[in-house]
Amino acid sequence: MFNKLMMVALLVAAGAVDADVLKLATVAPEGTSWMKEMRAAGERVKQRTEARVEIKFFPGGVMGNDIAVLRKIKLGQLQGGAFSGAELSPVFASAQIYSLPFLFADLAEVAAVRVQVDPLIQAGLQQAGMVAVGMSGGGFAYLMSTQPILNKAELMATKVWVMQNDRIAQVAFAEAGVKPIALPLGDVYTSLQTGLLETVAITTSGAIAFQWHTKVKHVVDLPLSYVMGILAIDQKPFLRLTVADQQVVRDEFAAAFKALDVANLSDNDRARSVLIKQGLKFQVPDAGEIAYWRGIGDATTAKLLAAGSISAELLARIRQAQAEYRQRAAAASGSVAK
Repeated sequence: MFNKLMMVALLVAAGAVDADVLKLATVAPEGTSWMKEMRAAGERVKQRTEARVEIKFFPGGVMGNDIAVLRKIKLGQLQGGAFSGAELSPVFASAQIYSLPFLFADLAEVAAVRVQVDPLIQAGLQQAGMVAVGMSGGGFAYLMSTQPILNKAELMATKVWVMQNDRIAQVAFAEAGVKPIALPLGDVYTSLQTGLLETVAITTSGAIAFQWHTKVKHVVDLPLSYVMGILAIDQKPFLRLTVADQQVVRDEFAAAFKALDVANLSDNDRARSVLIKQGLKFQVPDAGEIAYWRGIGDATTAKLLAAGSISAELLARIRQAQAEYRQRAAAASGSVAK
């Protein structure tokens, strides 16, 4: 009897030792929809793999900024993290292609494009050594500032933030004659507080999650670019999992990020209402200014293509998917009109 108990104990201990732990970092604060969905997915992974795979999250930027996290992944101290497309651009430049300025007309168009293009971005990341197990849209980013910004001159007069590694935003601001200040996302709140920064671009829900809304007063009511969140895991530790366990991780985080797509829509709508109630002024630029900024968007895309900073093939696939969607939408609209 004693020998049987010892055997059971040894088997349990062996199982514990053999568990694969995936340590994932993110700047997303605890309590946000992002963390709730990811933690729930992590629990499901543990249950479905019978604890062979355990997910440990490090939220709120405790592992440092995106550059530090990518370095720790390379060193094996972390196995992955949740990033924006811009933050993953050092790994795969076109990871941020959805964030080209004024690329999308609306969220319905984004959804239609993503069905075709998300798998291509995932394939590009995989070729670069990262497995994108989840992709979710964060919504459109808007300029928010301590100062009113209704024209180019007013923007140029403020201290504008740009995320490190955000090549698209850097080129866009340069095309507009603006010299932005490049800082990690985790430094923005303090910089707004001290006056080092005055103007930022972020989604409405993101502004509340990071508490930036407490430091700004004005919002330019013009969607600039679409923000993507990607949960990426280093290929080496991922491939050490059994094929069955790899699929469980893929399935659960794909489901979580699909749920986040839905949650983010309502989060952004609610956040907009909250910002308005708290006194932030949403102001739409005049038609001339909007045309000017759309021109800057076109020039930015052309410059990035010429420099090879984004994939011409991938952008062509986006344009094709957009054209197909617009054709279907126009046909449906015509049918309704009849």
